Amino acid sequence: MTKVLVTGAAGQLGRELCRQLKQEGYEVIALTKAMMNISDQRSVRHSFSHYKPDIVVNTAAYTSVDKCETELDKAYLINGIGAYYAALEAENTGAKFIHISTDYVFSGKGTRPYQTDDPADPGTIYGKSKKLGEELIRLTGKNHTIIRTSWVYGSGGHNFVNTMLKLADTHDQVRVVNDQVGAPTYTKDLAETVIGLFDRPPGLYHAANSGVCSWYEFAKAIFEESGRTAAVLPVTTEEYGNETPRPAYSVLSLESIERQGLGMRHWREALHDYLQREGQCK
Repeated sequence: MTKVLVTGAAGQLGRELCRQLKQEGYEVIALTKAMMNISDQRSVRHSFSHYKPDIVVNTAAYTSVDKCETELDKAYLINGIGAYYAALEAENTGAKFIHISTDYVFSGKGTRPYQTDDPADPGTIYGKSKKLGEELIRLTGKNHTIIRTSWVYGSGGHNFVNTMLKLADTHDQVRVVNDQVGAPTYTKDLAETVIGLFDRPPGLYHAANSGVCSWYEFAKAIFEESGRTAAVLPVTTEEYGNETPRPAYSVLSLESIERQGLGMRHWREALHDYLQREGQCK
């Protein structure tokens, strides 16, 4: 039986990945940050040598974009150095390594979907720390896969969909940015793609639900699908006033996964599935 070690197993993607892996008959080692400190090389080495996984999926990350700006050491330790430690120990133990990265490695100033070979030029500490992780992983060998994704949401997570649902239940209207576009990605679909890449060639892939929308359009769809009556008011990024700049354009080209026969469904269909699964459909 193939043994898969998942880091960040308490996160929304980690939990969904573990659920699907168990369903498909894999032996799953689900490690939370309390069980293995990814930024401590001895902790990582001990866990990998003890469990001897065949495949490692690193979903552990420090994803708070605003907090990364003030907690630089933590961001670079987890997203950069920690990713390197995990990839290095996977290489040393002969395990295939799969790492989850982000659209934030790009500048967000593009006008066409980002290809996997487009230059990374992040504008935030979060993006820079994730870029460092990618660069360090590449130094460890060739048996690794990096998957960039965007706008992730799933069960039990702190994410845009759940935030909108809560706001709609307590507010008559909600202000949402309309000049940032990307592709919402449901953890159920992302986990399926991650597992699908187990037997595909190592490399760099982009994975997100298909289609493009703004955060405003996404919010409107959430309210429509869930039957919420709160009004959604479009505002500019400047009017909204984020602490940290967000990418204006976060659309990833899906050609890399489509070439592997792993195309992902439209974001609106995935959203409906999620809300139905959560008992939130109208």
